[in-house]
Amino acid sequence: MQAPTIIIALLILSSVSYYLGRKRAFAVAQGHIRKLHSLPLYYGLYTAIWAGVPALLLLAFWFMFEDTMITHLVVADLPAHIADQGADRLNLVINDIKNMVNGNIVSSQINPAMQAAADHYKQLQSTSHILVAIIALCLAVGSGSLMLTKIKAKQRARNAVESFLTVVLILCSSIAILTTIGILLSVLFESIRFFRAVPITEFIFGLEWSPQTAIRADQVGSSGAFGAVPLFAGTLLISFIAMLVAVPIGLMSAIFLSEYAGPKVRATAKPLLEILAGIPTVVYGFFAALSVAPFIRDTGGLLGLDVASESALAAGLVMGIMIIPFVSSLSDDVINAVPQSLRDGAYGLGATQSETIRRVIFPAALPGIVGGILLAVSRAIGETMIVVMAAGLAANLTANPLEAVTTVTVQIVTLLTGDQEFDSPKTLAAFALGLMLFTVTLVLNVIALHVVRKYREQYE
Repeated sequence: MQAPTIIIALLILSSVSYYLGRKRAFAVAQGHIRKLHSLPLYYGLYTAIWAGVPALLLLAFWFMFEDTMITHLVVADLPAHIADQGADRLNLVINDIKNMVNGNIVSSQINPAMQAAADHYKQLQSTSHILVAIIALCLAVGSGSLMLTKIKAKQRARNAVESFLTVVLILCSSIAILTTIGILLSVLFESIRFFRAVPITEFIFGLEWSPQTAIRADQVGSSGAFGAVPLFAGTLLISFIAMLVAVPIGLMSAIFLSEYAGPKVRATAKPLLEILAGIPTVVYGFFAALSVAPFIRDTGGLLGLDVASESALAAGLVMGIMIIPFVSSLSDDVINAVPQSLRDGAYGLGATQSETIRRVIFPAALPGIVGGILLAVSRAIGETMIVVMAAGLAANLTANPLEAVTTVTVQIVTLLTGDQEFDSPKTLAAFALGLMLFTVTLVLNVIALHVVRKYREQYE
C-alpha cells in the first residue's frame, strides 16, 4: 500500500470519527445542546484530530527513516566482495540497486548478486508499506475509539481544539522563521569561506569585477578581481530607471481607479492592469531584447548618440512596465482603505476633489503606499531574466543608462550555472553577493518601517 493510499484512508477514518464524535455529543446531551460545554462541532473535531494526527505523525516518521533502514538491511546481506569495496564504491552500488528497483536499466549485463539485492529491497519495501499501513490504521481506529468513550458533557472540547490549532499555527510560523534563519546561515558560512580568500575591503570597495580564477598555478591572466561596486551600481541604476517608470504611472493609475473612475471602468481597467503581473518575466525579456533595445539603439543613432545593443535603459524601462501592477494594485487598496469620513470632512470644509486627494487622502495612505513601493523596489532588485536578455553580462562601472551593465542577481546565476566546485573564490563569490544583497534589502526595510511608523503615528 503506497503512502497516498494510506493518507486517503486516514482522512476517511478522520471524517468518520468526526461524524461519530458529533453524534456522540448529541447523545450525551440527550438532545439538549446547552448541557454541553462546547458545541457538538468541537467534539467531532476533537475526535477527528486524535484519529488522524497521531497516525499521520507516525506515517511521516516511518517514511522519513524507511529508506535508511531498508538500505542498511540490504547492504548487510550483500556478498563480502561487494560490501567491502569502500564507501564511495558502495554508494554507487546502492544507487544501482535503487535504479533496478525503480525499473531503470543500469547495465546490459545484470549481476546476479545485484539482482538479488534489488529483489530483497523490493520485498522489504513492500513489507514496510504493509506494516506501516496496518499500524497507522490500527492507531487511528484505536485513538479515535478511545476519544469517543471519553466524550462527556463537561469535557472542554473547544479548548482542546483551539489549543491544537494554536500549536499548528506556531509550528507554521516557526517553519517560516527557521527557513529564513537557515538561508541566512548557509549564505553566511559560505561567505566567510570566500572572505578568507578575498579581503572584504576588496570585495566592498573594489571597482573591477572579473571572477575568473586560475585552475593551475602555472596559468596567468586569470587571477580574478572581485570588486562588487560595478554590480551594485548596475543594480541600482536599472532599479532606479524602473522606479521612475513604475512609481508615477502606478500611483496615478491607483488614484484614478480609486477616486475618479466609475464602477464599470474600474471593474474593467483594474483586471486588465493586473494582467501585467501575470506575464512571465522571460516574455518581458524577449520584448526588451527584440523590441525595446533595438528601438532605443536606432533612436539614439538618429540623435547621434552611441547606444549599446544591450543597455540599462532598455532593461529599466521594461522592468518598470512589469512592476506597475505591484505599485498600482497595492496603492489602490490602501487608498480605498482610507475612511470615507476624511473625504466627507474635507468636502464639508469646501475642498475640491483634487485638494482632498493631495492634502487628506494621500497623506493618510502614505504608509501603505511606501510599503507598496518598497515591494516594487525589492521586485526590481531581484529581477534576473530581463537584465540577462536586455542589459547584458558586462560589469561596467558607469552611470550612463545607454551602456551595458549587469546586476547582482545575474552574476549569482552566472557563477552557479553548471557543475561547480564549492572550494574556489569564483563560486563562493555568489554567496558573498547574496549576503550583501540581503544586507542592503534589510537596511531598506528598516528605513521604510521607520518612515511608515512615523506617518502612522501622525494620522491614526
